Amino acid sequence: MRGLQDGQSKHSKKDKWFVDMSTRRGEQRSELPSPPGYTTERFQHMDAAAAGDGSHADLVDKRSWDIALAPIKGLPMNVFIMYMAGNTISIFPIMMVGMMFFRPIQALMGIRATVRMLEKSKQYILQTFVYLLGNALALGLAVYKCNSMGLLPTHASDWLAFADPLRRMEYVAGGVTL
Repeated sequence: MRGLQDGQSKHSKKDKWFVDMSTRRGEQRSELPSPPGYTTERFQHMDAAAAGDGSHADLVDKRSWDIALAPIKGLPMNVFIMYMAGNTISIFPIMMVGMMFFRPIQALMGIRATVRMLEKSKQYILQTFVYLLGNALALGLAVYKCNSMGLLPTHASDWLAFADPLRRMEYVAGGVTL
């Protein structure tokens, strides 16, 4: 290996594909022009504006609200899945109800990690409350689905062996009352 002389770099300017990445931030290389529409001055103005107006705090708040609202944003999809699963007692609706119970309970058991992520925000308490409310609503939706499937013991005959089950007053078949 030959030694480097004074003023001579490891890669010579003759190398066609060599780009020197060792320049500092803000310095513009003479070999590579700026992309169309972007100049060094524009980047400097953006850095100064970002440091002055507290946009980092705004980004932290926005990300924290995304975390806090995630359970509420999932509710419409859960309602749709519940509707599509139906009210019959079979493997698919039971699995859907099981997942609808499991997800919020898992989220509530891991609340410490979520609260740590939300602590950096200015609206920490409100965001934590919204997160808890969203998970409670998801659990309520799962309980409602269990009730509509008939899995919850809501009648006296469900608890007592000697009580008569409820009698249906009316039967409907094919849109005709019998």
